[in-house]
Amino acid sequence: MLAAMTKEYPLSQELREKIDRILDAHERDYTQIVNILMEVQDLNEKHYVPEPVAYYLAKKLEIPVARIFDCITFYGQLSEKPRAKYPIQVCNSPSCRVNAVNTVQMLEILEDLLDIKLGETTYDGRFTIETTSCYGACDRAPAVRINGKVYDHLDSREKIEALLRSLQ
Repeated sequence: MLAAMTKEYPLSQELREKIDRILDAHERDYTQIVNILMEVQDLNEKHYVPEPVAYYLAKKLEIPVARIFDCITFYGQLSEKPRAKYPIQVCNSPSCRVNAVNTVQMLEILEDLLDIKLGETTYDGRFTIETTSCYGACDRAPAVRINGKVYDHLDSREKIEALLRSLQ
């Protein structure tokens, strides 16, 4: 069986069916594009929206593919590039910078424990450290968001180590 072509990229029948179910759940409403993209991204173990998928979505929603890529590049939770199994997002908004001592310290501890710098991925592909805009956890800082879930009050090396161990 041949896979459907989107632009010049093939997508598997299984992936097209999963994407179509997501689109149907959102009534194929292009104004729901951010939620659609987040759900589609969750289908991918590397937490990103591959180019072929972006073209497929644009065709199905009858919108320019540029609109898809605009959303992907604008929202910190979305990515067009492969990421780790656990992308660790650290808030870089002004609100969290008020609590900068704890946030900076948490970031330094993460870099030390994982032996990577901001923007890098661990050798095993499990963790990436990245910054993002506010995700509404200012009152629980220092906090990180990993795969959409916020982990808060990470104010000690022990708490951060425990979090990383729990993500096996």
